[in-house]
Amino acid sequence: MEHIYAPWRAKYFEQEIEGCPFCEIALHIKDDEKNFVFYRDEICYGVMNRYPYTPGHILLIPHCHIDSPSNLSALEWAHISAITQKSTVMLEAFGAQGINIGANIKVAGGAGIPEHLHIHLVPRFIGDTNFFTTISECRTYGADFKVVYQKIKALAQTHLS
Repeated sequence: MEHIYAPWRAKYFEQEIEGCPFCEIALHIKDDEKNFVFYRDEICYGVMNRYPYTPGHILLIPHCHIDSPSNLSALEWAHISAITQKSTVMLEAFGAQGINIGANIKVAGGAGIPEHLHIHLVPRFIGDTNFFTTISECRTYGADFKVVYQKIKALAQTHLS
């Protein structure tokens, strides 16, 4: 597989994280803009994935520090599921032509931050897999991250409130 030069990801690989980054975001409401939080309620919050697969890749994260949906109450899981459903409508309004939804649970499940459950919603677009992906085995991200964040944040006010 070929590798694409993506220097913005260096911070992710080089950082030594003390504690849980999702708990830090949950606790520091004043830093929501800096952390690209676009939605927050009493059970969960929504944040832009800082290392997205496609424009608009978001995460829904419970405030509580748990590693599996099995540790949520039925009410909490139902609430996060409802926000996930509303988020699909929001991403469709953003322009997504399809959406992948999933959670990598624990280390064996492929979670990058295995100690804190998070749900990925990855918008998909016709042509986001093309010759470049097939031949070079890499992807490009063709949008300004902060512009995408502002659009998602505005749409969240309409679709998730």
